[in-house]
Amino acid sequence: MTNKRKKYNFVQRIRRAFKYNFIKLLRSPGGARKVSLGFAIGFGMEMVVLSSASLIYILFLPVVRLAKGSLPAAIIGNVIGKLTFLPVLLLPFAKKIGKIIFPMKVKLGHNTPFSFQSLLHGDFRGVISLLHGGVHVLIGMSIFAIILGVISYFIVHYFYEKEKTKRLTRILNKQALRKNNLENNYI
Repeated sequence: MTNKRKKYNFVQRIRRAFKYNFIKLLRSPGGARKVSLGFAIGFGMEMVVLSSASLIYILFLPVVRLAKGSLPAAIIGNVIGKLTFLPVLLLPFAKKIGKIIFPMKVKLGHNTPFSFQSLLHGDFRGVISLLHGGVHVLIGMSIFAIILGVISYFIVHYFYEKEKTKRLTRILNKQALRKNNLENNYI
């Protein structure tokens, strides 16, 4: 007997991964506030990953713990943020918003091109110039992170409460059905 698995195209895989992570999120323990807060932090921090050269992950765990959010929900929020490709799509808009908020031209140090080879040899000037050149993008993406984090908090809170009520009614209906069947068997 051969075991043939169905192959999915790229869009179907993204949709399935998104749905799978959302189901995991709705089944996360900890209550609506904790799960929503964790998701909002993870989703918001994903917006800043590209503009901070992934250095934001150093703050990921401490921020979630200090805010008393759910770490699994924060990780799911981060994964869903990656799956939506929003950080990449919002980069040009973030740069424009950053220039509006901070209109000064930023030029600190030497404009050394970034290369991994120089980084491996201990030369961090490329990383520093990359971060300084992206100050406008970092400012804009931080604003997007705050806005999208707040919006996602309320959306996840709503869906978590809705799923909890649906699950509770399903359990109550099963219990009522069992009780009804039990009473009919004794009569």
